Amino acid sequence: MSRFDGYFLRQLLVIFGFFTLVLVGVFWITRSVSLFDRVISGGQSAVVFLEFTALTLPTLIRTVMPMSVFAAAVYTTNRLSRESELTVMLATGSSPWRLARAVLLFGLFTGLMMAVISVFLRPASVDQLERRQAEVAGDVTAQLLNEGEFLHPAPGVTVYIGRVDLDGTLHEVFVSDRRDRQNPTSYSSKTAYLVNDGDGINLVMLEGVALRYTRDGRTLSSTLFEDASYDISELTNQADLEQRSLEAIPTRELLYHQADVAAAEGHTRGEIVEELHQRFSWIAICIAVALVGHATLMLGSFSRFGLWPQIFAAFTLLVFLEGIRGFVAPIVVKDPATWALLYTPAGLGIMISSLFLFIAGRPLLRSRTRPEPVPTTG
Repeated sequence: MSRFDGYFLRQLLVIFGFFTLVLVGVFWITRSVSLFDRVISGGQSAVVFLEFTALTLPTLIRTVMPMSVFAAAVYTTNRLSRESELTVMLATGSSPWRLARAVLLFGLFTGLMMAVISVFLRPASVDQLERRQAEVAGDVTAQLLNEGEFLHPAPGVTVYIGRVDLDGTLHEVFVSDRRDRQNPTSYSSKTAYLVNDGDGINLVMLEGVALRYTRDGRTLSSTLFEDASYDISELTNQADLEQRSLEAIPTRELLYHQADVAAAEGHTRGEIVEELHQRFSWIAICIAVALVGHATLMLGSFSRFGLWPQIFAAFTLLVFLEGIRGFVAPIVVKDPATWALLYTPAGLGIMISSLFLFIAGRPLLRSRTRPEPVPTTG
């Protein structure tokens, strides 16, 4: 690697880190607002919110990485061109193919990062996130500890707690259980405690009254009690942890045990094949967008105002390649044998980049499209 390659590569990596940080921050703020509202309104602490946020980062980084790679390649190439550094290198005999070597190394480096995230980290984080979401959804204790609100932890059940002391004492407790429509029951007590006896969670109410209505006999009976235990374990939303989403299944299982995954998880073979090759296609797309961003700008000549027409063309190509990715995915889901289509955007991007670099290395091909200057007579 020459000194210029090292210099070019360092510039690309620095700008890539900057754009990644900015884009992840923007997307994180956008998503964290709704996530924070759901977590806190569910009675969970800020620690749970931070845990959920950390588990969503691999998915978020995978989403923004291709955009960051493309932006870094375009920005750095434009800056080096505007400061005449690329012009000097071309004047000393370096070809566009030679200058693109640092961009290719940059694409390979970011592709390696994407491989770690897309193939390993993201499935593990999604799996852990789904497990934690199931646990939080089933944490009826946290759901009940909201003061002054009528809560509905399960269909047909309403709970109201007037005040919660720091020691866990509940005041002004009201429970309405209408799951048995023929015999609905309501409980009201001055104080109560949540007790976990190992077999389940019980709401122990002190000094209260139980009202039971019998629809058949149209009678309302009341019972005063000094203490009564109400099992709230059944209110827990028991999510099926065995049913995993495709994003949560490890890549090794998708690669070697597709039949077992389809039978156990209920996913079709097309969905499994599409998810598997999508993970690897993200690696190739990082290399492709880096080359597309650089090669398109190499078509322009030196200008102190920048290469804005070429930048717009590069962005158009990026949108075009992304559109192809969205178009071929449903085809692969329907016909798993067409999995190679998922690599079409990356392959097409590399082919277009090669063509642009070939044209950039042939000045006569570009000059033919320019009008010749009109000679002036003295």
